[in-house]
Amino acid sequence: MPSTQGRTPLTVHTPPSSLPLVVDLDGTLLRSDLLLETGMAFVRHQPMSLLKPFSWLLKGKAALKEGLANATHLDVTTLPYDPELIALIEAERKQGRSVVLATASHHSLAERIADHLKLFDRVLASDSDVNLSSHKKRDILVKLYGEKGFDYIGNSLDDISVWKSAREAYVVNPESGVERRAFAQGNVKQVIKSNPSGLDQWMKALRLHQWMKNALIFVPLLAAHQITNPLLVWQGILAFLLFGLCASSVYLLNDLLDLADDRHHISKRNRPFAAGHLSIRSGLIVFPGLLVAAFAGALLLLPGEFAGVLAAYYVLTLAYSLSLKRHMAIDVISLALLYTLRIIAGAAATSLELTFWILAFSMFIFLSLALVKRYAELRDARKKGHTEKTRGRGYYPDDLEMISSLGASSGYLAVMVLALYIHDQATNELYSHPQVIWLACPLLLFWITRIWMLTHRGQMHDDPVVFAARDRISLVVGALFALVFWVAA
Repeated sequence: MPSTQGRTPLTVHTPPSSLPLVVDLDGTLLRSDLLLETGMAFVRHQPMSLLKPFSWLLKGKAALKEGLANATHLDVTTLPYDPELIALIEAERKQGRSVVLATASHHSLAERIADHLKLFDRVLASDSDVNLSSHKKRDILVKLYGEKGFDYIGNSLDDISVWKSAREAYVVNPESGVERRAFAQGNVKQVIKSNPSGLDQWMKALRLHQWMKNALIFVPLLAAHQITNPLLVWQGILAFLLFGLCASSVYLLNDLLDLADDRHHISKRNRPFAAGHLSIRSGLIVFPGLLVAAFAGALLLLPGEFAGVLAAYYVLTLAYSLSLKRHMAIDVISLALLYTLRIIAGAAATSLELTFWILAFSMFIFLSLALVKRYAELRDARKKGHTEKTRGRGYYPDDLEMISSLGASSGYLAVMVLALYIHDQATNELYSHPQVIWLACPLLLFWITRIWMLTHRGQMHDDPVVFAARDRISLVVGALFALVFWVAA
Protein backbone atom coordinates (compact mmCIF):
# COMPACT_ATOMS: atom_id res chain seq x y z
CA MET A 1 0.00 0.00 0.00
CA PRO A 2 1.57 3.34 -1.03
CA SER A 3 2.24 5.91 1.62
CA THR A 4 -0.65 8.25 2.42
CA GLN A 5 -1.00 11.28 4.60
CA GLY A 6 -4.62 11.90 5.67
CA ARG A 7 -6.05 15.10 6.99
CA THR A 8 -9.72 15.14 5.94
CA PRO A 9 -11.78 11.94 5.71
CA LEU A 10 -13.29 11.33 2.28
CA THR A 11 -16.03 8.91 1.21
CA VAL A 12 -17.01 7.29 -2.04
CA HIS A 13 -20.47 8.91 -1.94
CA THR A 14 -19.28 12.52 -2.11
CA PRO A 15 -21.79 14.79 -3.92
CA PRO A 16 -20.61 15.68 -7.47
CA SER A 17 -20.17 19.36 -6.59
CA SER A 18 -17.57 18.50 -3.95
CA LEU A 19 -15.70 15.63 -5.55
CA PRO A 20 -12.02 15.71 -4.59
CA LEU A 21 -9.62 17.35 -7.01
CA VAL A 22 -6.60 15.07 -7.44
CA VAL A 23 -3.36 16.67 -8.63
CA ASP A 24 -0.30 15.00 -10.14
CA LEU A 25 3.12 16.37 -9.15
CA ASP A 26 5.92 15.69 -11.67
CA GLY A 27 5.43 17.68 -14.85
CA THR A 28 2.10 19.01 -13.63
CA LEU A 29 2.21 20.98 -10.40
CA LEU A 30 6.00 20.84 -10.62
CA ARG A 31 7.78 21.86 -13.80
CA SER A 32 10.31 19.12 -13.27
CA ASP A 33 10.65 15.46 -12.31
CA LEU A 34 11.71 14.60 -8.75
CA LEU A 35 13.31 11.31 -9.78
CA LEU A 36 15.61 13.16 -12.16
CA GLU A 37 16.06 16.02 -9.70
CA THR A 38 17.31 13.65 -7.01
CA GLY A 39 19.35 11.74 -9.59
CA MET A 40 21.21 14.89 -10.66
CA ALA A 41 21.67 15.93 -7.04
CA PHE A 42 23.15 12.51 -6.28
CA VAL A 43 25.62 12.76 -9.19
CA ARG A 44 26.52 16.30 -8.16
CA HIS A 45 27.32 15.46 -4.54
CA GLN A 46 28.40 11.81 -4.81
CA PRO A 47 30.11 11.46 -8.22
CA MET A 48 32.26 8.58 -6.97
CA SER A 49 29.16 6.49 -6.15
CA LEU A 50 27.56 6.45 -9.59
CA LEU A 51 27.00 2.69 -9.51
CA LYS A 52 24.92 2.76 -6.34
CA PRO A 53 21.67 3.90 -8.05
CA PHE A 54 21.92 0.93 -10.41
CA SER A 55 21.96 -1.44 -7.44
CA TRP A 56 18.78 0.23 -6.19
CA LEU A 57 17.19 -0.02 -9.62
CA LEU A 58 17.76 -3.78 -9.63
CA LYS A 59 15.26 -3.91 -6.76
CA GLY A 60 12.69 -1.92 -8.74
CA LYS A 61 11.89 1.69 -9.58
CA ALA A 62 10.26 2.24 -6.19
CA ALA A 63 13.50 1.23 -4.45
CA LEU A 64 15.47 3.58 -6.73
CA LYS A 65 13.22 6.50 -5.81
CA GLU A 66 13.55 5.75 -2.12
CA GLY A 67 17.32 5.39 -2.34
CA LEU A 68 17.75 8.70 -4.14
CA ALA A 69 15.30 10.49 -1.87
CA ASN A 70 17.17 9.32 1.23
CA ALA A 71 20.63 10.02 -0.23
CA THR A 72 19.94 13.62 -1.29
CA HIS A 73 18.34 16.74 0.10
CA LEU A 74 16.23 18.91 -2.18
CA ASP A 75 15.21 22.38 -1.13
CA VAL A 76 11.53 22.09 -2.00
CA THR A 77 10.98 25.81 -1.42
CA THR A 78 12.92 26.68 -4.60
CA LEU A 79 11.51 24.05 -6.96
CA PRO A 80 9.78 25.37 -10.13
CA TYR A 81 6.07 25.10 -9.35
CA ASP A 82 3.44 26.09 -11.91
CA PRO A 83 1.88 29.38 -10.69
CA GLU A 84 -1.20 29.06 -12.91
CA LEU A 85 -2.02 25.63 -11.53
CA ILE A 86 -1.44 26.82 -7.97
CA ALA A 87 -3.92 29.63 -8.61
CA LEU A 88 -6.49 27.10 -9.87
CA ILE A 89 -6.02 24.91 -6.78
CA GLU A 90 -6.35 27.88 -4.45
CA ALA A 91 -9.57 28.91 -6.19
CA GLU A 92 -11.00 25.40 -5.74
CA ARG A 93 -10.01 25.33 -2.08
CA LYS A 94 -11.75 28.64 -1.47
CA GLN A 95 -14.94 26.95 -2.65
CA GLY A 96 -14.47 24.30 0.02
CA ARG A 97 -13.18 21.60 -2.27
CA SER A 98 -10.86 18.87 -1.02
CA VAL A 99 -7.55 18.64 -2.89
CA VAL A 100 -5.38 15.53 -3.02
CA LEU A 101 -1.76 15.27 -4.15
CA ALA A 102 -1.26 11.92 -5.91
CA THR A 103 2.24 11.32 -7.23
CA ALA A 104 4.65 8.61 -8.25
CA SER A 105 7.42 10.48 -6.42
CA HIS A 106 8.66 9.21 -3.07
CA HIS A 107 6.39 10.02 -0.13
CA SER A 108 9.10 11.84 1.83
CA LEU A 109 9.46 14.40 -0.97
CA ALA A 110 5.73 14.63 -1.63
CA GLU A 111 4.94 15.29 2.02
CA ARG A 112 7.63 17.97 2.29
CA ILE A 113 6.17 19.68 -0.77
CA ALA A 114 2.66 19.44 0.67
CA ASP A 115 3.88 20.98 3.94
CA HIS A 116 5.54 23.79 2.00
CA LEU A 117 2.62 24.64 -0.31
CA LYS A 118 -0.17 24.01 2.22
CA LEU A 119 -2.62 23.25 -0.58
CA PHE A 120 -3.47 19.60 0.05
CA ASP A 121 -5.77 17.70 2.38
CA ARG A 122 -4.21 14.36 1.58
CA VAL A 123 -1.04 12.96 0.02
CA LEU A 124 -0.76 9.71 -1.93
CA ALA A 125 2.77 8.78 -3.00
CA SER A 126 5.23 5.97 -3.72
CA ASP A 127 7.04 4.08 -1.00
CA SER A 128 9.73 1.39 -1.00
CA ASP A 129 7.30 -1.25 -2.28
CA VAL A 130 4.89 0.51 -4.64
CA ASN A 131 5.65 2.92 -7.48
CA LEU A 132 2.39 4.87 -7.58
CA SER A 133 2.13 5.61 -11.29
CA SER A 134 -0.33 4.95 -14.12
CA HIS A 135 -2.80 2.14 -13.36
CA LYS A 136 -1.55 1.75 -9.77
CA LYS A 137 -2.45 5.36 -9.10
CA ARG A 138 -5.80 4.86 -10.81
CA ASP A 139 -6.57 1.74 -8.76
CA ILE A 140 -6.00 3.42 -5.39
CA LEU A 141 -7.99 6.51 -6.43
CA VAL A 142 -10.92 4.34 -7.55
CA LYS A 143 -10.66 2.36 -4.32
CA LEU A 144 -10.78 5.54 -2.23
CA TYR A 145 -13.28 7.63 -4.21
CA GLY A 146 -14.96 5.29 -6.66
CA GLU A 147 -15.14 5.25 -10.46
CA LYS A 148 -15.78 8.80 -11.71
CA GLY A 149 -15.62 9.91 -8.09
CA PHE A 150 -12.80 12.43 -8.52
CA ASP A 151 -11.38 14.97 -10.97
CA TYR A 152 -7.77 14.58 -12.02
CA ILE A 153 -5.03 16.96 -13.15
CA GLY A 154 -2.08 15.44 -15.03
CA ASN A 155 0.25 15.84 -17.99
CA SER A 156 1.74 12.56 -19.20
CA LEU A 157 0.95 9.28 -20.94
CA ASP A 158 0.92 7.62 -17.52
CA ASP A 159 -2.08 9.79 -16.65
CA ILE A 160 -4.25 8.50 -19.50
CA SER A 161 -5.52 5.55 -17.47
CA VAL A 162 -6.21 7.81 -14.47
CA TRP A 163 -8.20 10.28 -16.60
CA LYS A 164 -10.26 7.38 -17.88
CA SER A 165 -11.57 6.71 -14.37
CA ALA A 166 -11.95 10.40 -13.46
CA ARG A 167 -15.13 12.44 -13.83
CA GLU A 168 -13.32 15.38 -15.40
CA ALA A 169 -9.78 15.69 -16.74
CA TYR A 170 -7.47 18.70 -16.54
CA VAL A 171 -4.47 18.56 -18.88
CA VAL A 172 -1.46 20.69 -17.89
CA ASN A 173 1.48 21.35 -20.24
CA PRO A 174 0.95 17.97 -21.91
CA GLU A 175 3.73 15.80 -23.26
CA SER A 176 3.73 15.01 -26.98
CA GLY A 177 0.57 13.15 -28.06
CA VAL A 178 -1.04 13.34 -24.61
CA GLU A 179 -3.58 16.07 -25.37
CA ARG A 180 -5.01 14.19 -28.34
CA ARG A 181 -5.39 10.95 -26.38
CA ALA A 182 -6.91 12.77 -23.42
CA PHE A 183 -9.56 14.42 -25.61
CA ALA A 184 -10.36 11.03 -27.17
CA GLN A 185 -11.75 9.97 -23.76
CA GLY A 186 -14.32 12.76 -23.85
CA ASN A 187 -14.00 14.15 -20.33
CA VAL A 188 -11.40 16.94 -20.69
CA LYS A 189 -12.61 20.07 -18.90
CA GLN A 190 -9.58 22.30 -19.31
CA VAL A 191 -6.15 22.39 -20.96
CA ILE A 192 -3.54 24.62 -19.32
CA LYS A 193 -0.43 25.54 -21.30
CA SER A 194 1.48 27.81 -18.97
CA ASN A 195 5.10 26.73 -19.36
CA PRO A 196 7.08 28.55 -22.06
CA SER A 197 9.29 26.18 -23.99
CA GLY A 198 10.69 25.84 -27.46
CA LEU A 199 13.52 27.19 -29.57
CA ASP A 200 14.05 30.37 -27.56
CA GLN A 201 14.54 28.34 -24.38
CA TRP A 202 17.03 26.06 -26.11
CA MET A 203 18.91 29.11 -27.39
CA LYS A 204 19.23 30.27 -23.79
CA ALA A 205 20.26 26.84 -22.53
CA LEU A 206 22.89 26.34 -25.25
CA ARG A 207 24.13 29.88 -24.52
CA LEU A 208 24.96 30.59 -28.14
CA HIS A 209 25.91 34.15 -27.16
CA GLN A 210 28.78 32.61 -25.16
CA TRP A 211 30.24 31.29 -28.40
CA MET A 212 31.80 34.73 -28.83
CA LYS A 213 34.43 33.56 -26.33
CA ASN A 214 35.52 31.01 -28.91
CA ALA A 215 36.76 33.88 -31.10
CA LEU A 216 39.96 33.42 -29.06
CA ILE A 217 40.59 30.48 -31.38
CA PHE A 218 41.57 33.02 -34.06
CA VAL A 219 44.20 34.71 -31.87
CA PRO A 220 47.06 32.46 -33.11
CA LEU A 221 46.09 33.30 -36.71
CA LEU A 222 46.19 37.01 -35.95
CA ALA A 223 49.42 36.79 -33.97
CA ALA A 224 51.13 34.86 -36.79
CA HIS A 225 49.73 37.26 -39.45
CA GLN A 226 47.99 34.32 -41.17
CA ILE A 227 44.47 35.71 -41.11
CA THR A 228 44.53 36.00 -44.92
CA ASN A 229 45.44 32.33 -45.40
CA PRO A 230 42.14 30.77 -46.60
CA LEU A 231 43.02 27.20 -45.56
CA LEU A 232 44.01 28.19 -42.04
CA VAL A 233 41.00 30.48 -41.70
CA TRP A 234 38.72 27.60 -42.74
CA GLN A 235 40.36 25.35 -40.13
CA GLY A 236 39.83 28.12 -37.57
CA ILE A 237 36.13 28.37 -38.48
CA LEU A 238 35.72 24.60 -38.11
CA ALA A 239 37.48 24.73 -34.74
CA PHE A 240 35.23 27.62 -33.68
CA LEU A 241 32.06 25.65 -34.51
CA LEU A 242 33.23 22.37 -32.96
CA PHE A 243 34.45 24.13 -29.82
CA GLY A 244 31.04 25.82 -29.61
CA LEU A 245 29.25 22.46 -29.73
CA CYS A 246 31.50 21.12 -26.98
CA ALA A 247 31.01 24.28 -24.90
CA SER A 248 27.21 24.13 -25.26
CA SER A 249 27.29 20.48 -24.19
CA VAL A 250 29.22 21.54 -21.10
CA TYR A 251 26.81 24.39 -20.39
CA LEU A 252 23.88 21.97 -20.46
CA LEU A 253 25.60 19.49 -18.15
CA ASN A 254 26.66 22.29 -15.82
CA ASP A 255 23.09 23.59 -15.60
CA LEU A 256 21.77 20.09 -14.86
CA LEU A 257 24.31 19.57 -12.09
CA ASP A 258 23.82 23.04 -10.61
CA LEU A 259 20.02 23.12 -10.39
CA ALA A 260 19.98 23.65 -6.63
CA ASP A 261 22.60 26.42 -6.60
CA ASP A 262 21.10 28.19 -9.63
CA ARG A 263 17.68 28.38 -7.96
CA HIS A 264 19.22 30.36 -5.11
CA HIS A 265 20.84 32.85 -7.50
CA ILE A 266 19.06 36.09 -8.38
CA SER A 267 19.51 35.67 -12.15
CA LYS A 268 20.52 32.03 -12.68
CA ARG A 269 17.18 30.89 -11.25
CA ASN A 270 15.69 31.93 -14.61
CA ARG A 271 17.85 29.54 -16.60
CA PRO A 272 15.65 27.11 -18.62
CA PHE A 273 16.38 23.98 -16.57
CA ALA A 274 16.35 25.68 -13.17
CA ALA A 275 13.04 27.37 -14.01
CA GLY A 276 11.57 24.15 -15.42
CA HIS A 277 11.07 25.56 -18.93
CA LEU A 278 13.11 22.68 -20.32
CA SER A 279 12.92 19.16 -18.93
CA ILE A 280 15.89 17.49 -17.31
CA ARG A 281 15.22 14.47 -19.53
CA SER A 282 15.67 16.51 -22.72
CA GLY A 283 18.93 17.94 -21.38
CA LEU A 284 20.23 14.45 -20.63
CA ILE A 285 19.56 13.53 -24.27
CA VAL A 286 20.95 16.64 -25.95
CA PHE A 287 24.19 17.23 -24.05
CA PRO A 288 25.87 13.89 -24.97
CA GLY A 289 24.67 14.30 -28.57
CA LEU A 290 26.44 17.65 -28.86
CA LEU A 291 29.55 16.20 -27.26
CA VAL A 292 29.71 13.26 -29.70
CA ALA A 293 29.21 15.63 -32.65
CA ALA A 294 32.01 17.90 -31.43
CA PHE A 295 34.58 15.13 -30.98
CA ALA A 296 33.57 13.29 -34.16
CA GLY A 297 34.10 16.48 -36.15
CA ALA A 298 37.39 17.19 -34.38
CA LEU A 299 38.79 13.74 -35.16
CA LEU A 300 37.60 13.68 -38.76
CA LEU A 301 38.18 17.26 -39.89
CA LEU A 302 41.08 18.72 -37.91
CA PRO A 303 44.53 17.70 -36.64
CA GLY A 304 44.53 15.23 -33.77
CA GLU A 305 46.07 17.81 -31.44
CA PHE A 306 42.88 19.83 -31.58
CA ALA A 307 40.83 16.87 -30.31
CA GLY A 308 43.33 16.51 -27.46
CA VAL A 309 42.93 20.15 -26.46
CA LEU A 310 39.14 19.81 -26.73
CA ALA A 311 39.28 16.80 -24.41
CA ALA A 312 41.40 18.76 -21.93
CA TYR A 313 38.88 21.61 -22.05
CA TYR A 314 36.00 19.22 -21.41
CA VAL A 315 37.72 17.43 -18.53
CA LEU A 316 38.72 20.71 -16.87
CA THR A 317 35.22 22.14 -17.33
CA LEU A 318 33.67 19.02 -15.85
CA ALA A 319 36.07 19.14 -12.90
CA TYR A 320 35.24 22.83 -12.48
CA SER A 321 31.50 22.10 -12.44
CA LEU A 322 31.79 19.19 -10.01
CA SER A 323 34.36 20.56 -7.60
CA LEU A 324 36.88 23.22 -8.56
CA LYS A 325 34.50 26.17 -8.60
CA ARG A 326 33.84 25.65 -4.90
CA HIS A 327 37.49 26.13 -3.93
CA MET A 328 39.01 29.55 -3.34
CA ALA A 329 41.64 30.65 -5.91
CA ILE A 330 41.48 27.32 -7.75
CA ASP A 331 38.20 28.39 -9.31
CA VAL A 332 39.48 31.61 -10.90
CA ILE A 333 42.72 30.00 -12.06
CA SER A 334 40.62 27.26 -13.68
CA LEU A 335 38.52 29.89 -15.47
CA ALA A 336 41.67 31.59 -16.75
CA LEU A 337 42.94 28.23 -18.00
CA LEU A 338 39.65 27.55 -19.78
CA TYR A 339 39.99 30.80 -21.72
CA THR A 340 43.64 30.09 -22.48
CA LEU A 341 42.75 26.62 -23.73
CA ARG A 342 40.67 28.28 -26.46
CA ILE A 343 43.81 29.99 -27.74
CA ILE A 344 45.76 26.73 -27.52
CA ALA A 345 42.92 25.01 -29.44
CA GLY A 346 43.23 27.60 -32.20
CA ALA A 347 46.94 26.92 -32.50
CA ALA A 348 46.33 23.16 -32.56
CA ALA A 349 43.64 23.45 -35.24
CA THR A 350 45.87 25.53 -37.53
CA SER A 351 49.20 23.87 -36.65
CA LEU A 352 50.68 27.22 -35.59
CA GLU A 353 53.16 27.66 -32.76
CA LEU A 354 52.19 29.55 -29.63
CA THR A 355 54.60 31.98 -28.01
CA PHE A 356 55.31 32.38 -24.33
CA TRP A 357 54.01 35.94 -24.59
CA ILE A 358 50.52 34.96 -25.78
CA LEU A 359 50.12 32.33 -23.07
CA ALA A 360 51.38 34.62 -20.29
CA PHE A 361 49.24 37.54 -21.46
CA SER A 362 46.09 35.40 -21.68
CA MET A 363 46.56 33.87 -18.22
CA PHE A 364 46.94 37.26 -16.52
CA ILE A 365 44.17 39.05 -18.39
CA PHE A 366 41.67 36.22 -17.97
CA LEU A 367 42.57 35.74 -14.32
CA SER A 368 41.69 39.40 -13.85
CA LEU A 369 38.32 38.91 -15.61
CA ALA A 370 37.59 35.77 -13.57
CA LEU A 371 38.16 37.80 -10.40
CA VAL A 372 35.82 40.48 -11.78
CA LYS A 373 33.15 37.80 -12.02
CA ARG A 374 33.70 36.73 -8.41
CA TYR A 375 33.79 40.32 -7.17
CA ALA A 376 30.43 41.05 -8.81
CA GLU A 377 28.86 38.02 -7.13
CA LEU A 378 30.27 38.84 -3.69
CA ARG A 379 29.36 42.51 -3.92
CA ASP A 380 25.75 41.51 -4.52
CA ALA A 381 25.88 39.17 -1.50
CA ARG A 382 27.34 41.90 0.74
CA LYS A 383 24.73 44.39 -0.46
CA LYS A 384 22.04 41.96 0.73
CA GLY A 385 23.65 41.82 4.15
CA HIS A 386 25.10 38.32 3.84
CA THR A 387 28.19 37.49 5.83
CA GLU A 388 28.38 33.71 5.39
CA LYS A 389 30.30 31.90 2.66
CA THR A 390 28.61 32.39 -0.72
CA ARG A 391 26.56 29.36 -1.77
CA GLY A 392 28.54 27.12 -4.09
CA ARG A 393 31.72 29.21 -3.81
CA GLY A 394 34.78 29.38 -1.58
CA TYR A 395 34.54 33.08 -0.72
CA TYR A 396 33.01 35.34 1.90
CA PRO A 397 31.64 38.84 1.21
CA ASP A 398 34.47 40.19 3.37
CA ASP A 399 36.93 38.94 0.72
CA LEU A 400 35.91 41.76 -1.65
CA GLU A 401 38.88 44.03 -1.01
CA MET A 402 41.42 41.26 -1.47
CA ILE A 403 39.75 40.05 -4.67
CA SER A 404 39.77 43.55 -6.17
CA SER A 405 43.44 43.94 -5.29
CA LEU A 406 44.38 40.61 -6.86
CA GLY A 407 42.21 41.22 -9.92
CA ALA A 408 43.55 44.69 -10.72
CA SER A 409 47.12 43.50 -10.17
CA SER A 410 46.61 40.60 -12.55
CA GLY A 411 45.21 42.92 -15.19
CA TYR A 412 48.17 45.29 -14.91
CA LEU A 413 50.58 42.36 -15.14
CA ALA A 414 49.00 41.57 -18.51
CA VAL A 415 49.95 45.09 -19.62
CA MET A 416 53.51 44.47 -18.43
CA VAL A 417 53.67 41.28 -20.48
CA LEU A 418 52.50 43.24 -23.51
CA ALA A 419 55.17 45.88 -22.91
CA LEU A 420 57.92 43.26 -22.62
CA TYR A 421 56.66 41.57 -25.79
CA ILE A 422 57.58 44.69 -27.76
CA HIS A 423 61.29 44.13 -27.05
CA ASP A 424 61.33 40.47 -28.07
CA GLN A 425 63.51 39.67 -31.09
CA ALA A 426 60.67 37.72 -32.74
CA THR A 427 58.45 40.80 -32.45
CA ASN A 428 60.99 42.89 -34.34
CA GLU A 429 61.00 40.29 -37.11
CA LEU A 430 57.19 40.06 -37.27
CA TYR A 431 56.34 43.78 -37.22
CA SER A 432 57.69 46.60 -39.39
CA HIS A 433 57.16 49.18 -36.65
CA PRO A 434 57.10 47.29 -33.31
CA GLN A 435 57.47 50.52 -31.34
CA VAL A 436 53.91 51.44 -32.37
CA ILE A 437 52.65 48.59 -30.16
CA TRP A 438 53.47 50.81 -27.17
CA LEU A 439 50.22 52.65 -27.93
CA ALA A 440 48.32 49.46 -27.04
CA CYS A 441 49.60 49.65 -23.44
CA PRO A 442 47.70 52.81 -22.38
CA LEU A 443 44.59 51.50 -24.16
CA LEU A 444 44.74 48.28 -22.17
CA LEU A 445 45.50 50.14 -18.94
CA PHE A 446 42.44 52.32 -19.49
CA TRP A 447 40.19 49.36 -20.25
CA ILE A 448 41.29 47.29 -17.24
CA THR A 449 40.98 50.26 -14.89
CA ARG A 450 37.52 51.07 -16.23
CA ILE A 451 36.34 47.46 -15.92
CA TRP A 452 37.40 47.32 -12.28
CA MET A 453 35.91 50.72 -11.47
CA LEU A 454 32.57 49.69 -12.97
CA THR A 455 32.72 46.43 -11.05
CA HIS A 456 33.45 48.31 -7.82
CA ARG A 457 30.40 50.51 -8.49
CA GLY A 458 28.14 47.50 -9.06
CA GLN A 459 27.67 48.18 -12.78
CA MET A 460 29.24 44.98 -14.05
CA HIS A 461 27.39 42.11 -15.74
CA ASP A 462 28.01 38.78 -13.98
CA ASP A 463 30.05 37.76 -17.04
CA PRO A 464 32.65 40.45 -17.91
CA VAL A 465 33.35 38.95 -21.36
CA VAL A 466 29.68 39.27 -22.30
CA PHE A 467 29.70 42.79 -20.86
CA ALA A 468 32.71 43.75 -22.98
CA ALA A 469 31.08 42.40 -26.14
CA ARG A 470 28.04 44.63 -25.55
CA ASP A 471 29.77 47.69 -24.11
CA ARG A 472 30.32 50.47 -26.66
CA ILE A 473 33.45 51.85 -25.02
CA SER A 474 34.98 48.37 -24.78
CA LEU A 475 34.27 47.80 -28.47
CA VAL A 476 35.90 51.13 -29.39
CA VAL A 477 38.97 50.27 -27.28
CA GLY A 478 39.11 46.86 -28.94
CA ALA A 479 38.98 48.42 -32.41
CA LEU A 480 41.76 50.88 -31.52
CA PHE A 481 43.80 48.02 -30.04
CA ALA A 482 43.49 46.09 -33.31
CA LEU A 483 44.34 49.24 -35.30
CA VAL A 484 47.57 49.70 -33.34
CA PHE A 485 48.73 46.19 -34.25
CA TRP A 486 47.69 46.69 -37.89
CA VAL A 487 49.74 49.88 -38.12
CA ALA A 488 52.69 48.20 -36.39
CA ALA A 489 52.59 45.40 -38.96
